[in-house]
Amino acid sequence: MADTSAAPTPAERVRTILATAGSLMVETDGFRCDLVGLHTPGPDPDPAAEPDRLLRLHPPADSALASRVVRAPTGDLPVRLHLTDIAPVGVRDRVRARVTLIGWLAPERAQPDAERLTLGFDAAEVLVVAAGDGTGPAAGSGPATPDVAVVDPDELAAARPDPLAAQESAMLLHLADSHRDAVDALTRLLDPAVLHGAVRVHPLAMDRHGLTLRLEHLRTHRDVRLPFPAPLTDPAEAGPAVRTLLQAAHHCPRRPTPRGSGPHS
Repeated sequence: MADTSAAPTPAERVRTILATAGSLMVETDGFRCDLVGLHTPGPDPDPAAEPDRLLRLHPPADSALASRVVRAPTGDLPVRLHLTDIAPVGVRDRVRARVTLIGWLAPERAQPDAERLTLGFDAAEVLVVAAGDGTGPAAGSGPATPDVAVVDPDELAAARPDPLAAQESAMLLHLADSHRDAVDALTRLLDPAVLHGAVRVHPLAMDRHGLTLRLEHLRTHRDVRLPFPAPLTDPAEAGPAVRTLLQAAHHCPRRPTPRGSGPHS
């Protein structure tokens, strides 16, 4: 039997967000700037190799951020990095998680691009604030309680991104746009009490452990997880895993299902 509580660890969640987020915000001593497409995550950890940087930033060499790092008295600049995990499907509240990393930026020894300064980031503290997954208040009585976790930097360095991360967005959009009937059918796996008052249901997230649905009520929402029979190791396994859930759903009693009615801002 699948573990209904199985989910990525906070460290895996952060590594996944670092691998998929397209932008981040840098904050230091009253200065803030947004970097879009100017950061790269470190490679997956290799026990046989020396630990690599968790993250590298590549701001323009003539930017205010680059200047602050170069002029830092101790050779590295204390910073906070903020990343946001956004759901690809148009739900009411698209923020799935927020990550804050506290640490230092310093120029790398190798500078392959004269027009950009390559900065290595070393983390001292990591915080992830994730949306509730259905363990908060009952549907209709308020939004799920956010889940706040402090991640140990060593644990983060040893964690890997979720194997579905690169394909998750395309898979969720395919479910939402082309398989509305399948999404509705999956609600048969849920406790009827959870569905009470729900007016729409959307696929919100997918990871190696399961699929998360967003149940929207008139003024609130709640997220519920449907665990896969076993953890996945490759995106190619996601389709069969969802079909297994659908087979189980078809053996459940039919009940009224909420219907999605378009994206939300």
